[in-house]
Amino acid sequence: MNAKDGPAVADPPVAGNTATTSTSMQKRVLAGGSIGQFIEFYDFTLYGLSAVTLSRLFFPGENALAGLLATFATFGVAFLVRPLGGMFFGALGDRIGRRKVLFITLMSIGVATAAIGLLPTYAGVGVLAPILLVLCRLVQGFSAGGESVGAPAFVFEHAPLERRGFWINVTLAATALPSVIGGSLILVLSSTMPAEAFDSYGWRIPFLLALPLAFFGLWIRSKTEESEAFKQVLAKHEHKEYSPIREAFRENRIRMLQVICVMGLTAMGFYFLSGYFVSYVQVTGNLSREASLGANALAMALYAVLLPIGGIIGDRVGRRPMLITGAAALAVLSIPCFMLVTSGSLALAIAGQLLFVVPMCIYGGGCYTFFVEIFTTETRFTSAAISYNVAYAAFGGSAPFIGTMLVSSTGRDSAPGFYMAAAALVVLLFLVLTKIPETRHRVG
Repeated sequence: MNAKDGPAVADPPVAGNTATTSTSMQKRVLAGGSIGQFIEFYDFTLYGLSAVTLSRLFFPGENALAGLLATFATFGVAFLVRPLGGMFFGALGDRIGRRKVLFITLMSIGVATAAIGLLPTYAGVGVLAPILLVLCRLVQGFSAGGESVGAPAFVFEHAPLERRGFWINVTLAATALPSVIGGSLILVLSSTMPAEAFDSYGWRIPFLLALPLAFFGLWIRSKTEESEAFKQVLAKHEHKEYSPIREAFRENRIRMLQVICVMGLTAMGFYFLSGYFVSYVQVTGNLSREASLGANALAMALYAVLLPIGGIIGDRVGRRPMLITGAAALAVLSIPCFMLVTSGSLALAIAGQLLFVVPMCIYGGGCYTFFVEIFTTETRFTSAAISYNVAYAAFGGSAPFIGTMLVSSTGRDSAPGFYMAAAALVVLLFLVLTKIPETRHRVG
């Protein structure tokens, strides 16, 4: 079906995994995908959790807010190259296989993150320090452009048909655990070390751990293989020239635009939750680093629990109802959530973050399966990688920076909540008025 034919997705069924039970190979794929997602988001989340420390060490100055803005701008730099990484690794994955590409992306992310832990600071080498930090972030972002979509696509193509939402959301739930584990690790280090020691080398330890984690993920992935559906696609194109990028834009233009809109909202919400709230609460809510980390760890733990439940519900009722319900809930609840988070009370900050998690997981019960399910196996990696990473570059990577800028320019601590609510309302109207298709049970 071409893009000009409209948004319907009722393509003729082709080979796919229609089994309802899971094999040991499928379980290894699920484990490998989840571990890869954990490591990718460990690297990205660690940067957000360490933003206040990094701003002092790499962007020193009299104005703490300006340093934080510079740090979050560097956070966003990695997202600018994600679409390029998605296009490169997506096309490669559709040509030579998901498994091979996922080896490359995981190793690159681990090396780049460990390198951040070895960087000299501004006090040691001056302006070279933030330049090297940006270079590491660029490598992280380019590689994550392939990993962030390749792992869910790999899991999706192995998952039992009736449990695809659950399997995908288990994989994506692993993206919440880095905030819990990374936040807890930073909390332990910062509370047991003198401040001078933590600023000298303590903050580096979590970054250096990324490398052994990456090797562990590679070991798990070495025990997996491509899905039967993808093997059929490889056989089909074995003796002829094939351009996944050309085919993606020719066949899937409308679907890719739909994914950009749908995933843009969850990108914004997730990076507010995982990469912004810790620093946000410290600066605007006047809570300690330890209190901020603890509050966010509780919220991310709840996210990891509720997201698979959202996937189970999505498998039963469909992706579209979850998207509409989640977007409506975010439009209503975002402003109160941000007001609670910036209240200055630890209990209310925890309540605000926990409340924000609920609509995020309702929406996630639809969007995380939708963005790979809407495309066929032939161009799934390329099409999903381009659209997903454009969404995350435009809305996810910019969220912490825009949130900080809105607080600075308006003087209203809850200003980012208005931004989030407005985005949710726009997406809700898009979902309803453009009739986003239902993709549950789609085989292809």
